[in-house]
Amino acid sequence: ASFGSRQVSAENSQVLDGVGDVYHVTGLAWRRGYGEIQAQQYLQQSRIFAPCAAAALYRRDALLLVGKFDEDYFCYMEDVDLGFRLRLAGFSALYIPDAVVRHVGSAFTGVRSAFSVYHGHRNMVWTFIKNVPGILLWILIPGHLLLNLVMVLMLGLRGQGGIALKAKKDAFHGLHKMWRKRTEIQHMRVAGIWEIFKAMDKSILLGR
Repeated sequence: ASFGSRQVSAENSQVLDGVGDVYHVTGLAWRRGYGEIQAQQYLQQSRIFAPCAAAALYRRDALLLVGKFDEDYFCYMEDVDLGFRLRLAGFSALYIPDAVVRHVGSAFTGVRSAFSVYHGHRNMVWTFIKNVPGILLWILIPGHLLLNLVMVLMLGLRGQGGIALKAKKDAFHGLHKMWRKRTEIQHMRVAGIWEIFKAMDKSILLGR
């Protein structure tokens, strides 16, 4: 139901900007291949967890079924959330290496800006709570909580601890609304819990 492109850096077309979104069991998400030199492995069509919406194609009927982008997110992680919901509904995503785009990441918001940190870290929590199915949520939530703590500490060392804490605070305040959305999403779920778990990344080195 969705197709992702081969994104390359706008500054250097030999450097990848990503070949599809990866979703880790802790709730962290990243673009596969980001910052790497293009290699043969990235020129093969393959299944992905979700496409990066910087340049993606979606089936209209699938979007109408799962509810399109979540407007509460406003920005960041909204494509991962949509991809997760599509997967829960029984759809899959495909990476198309011949579809190539040059991508300027965070062109309007700024790389590592307060805006991107806030929305990215708030929405990371909401995506996890809304979408991780059944008992898997309770099994994985300790790792998710630990990830959030580590990320706040790391951002604090970078001078962005305050904005990170605000993001987590606002994520917590929005949990009631997100839990209502979760109920609707999980009611429509077609994919099995084991199928979703297999699609998640379980690497020890995050972002790889």
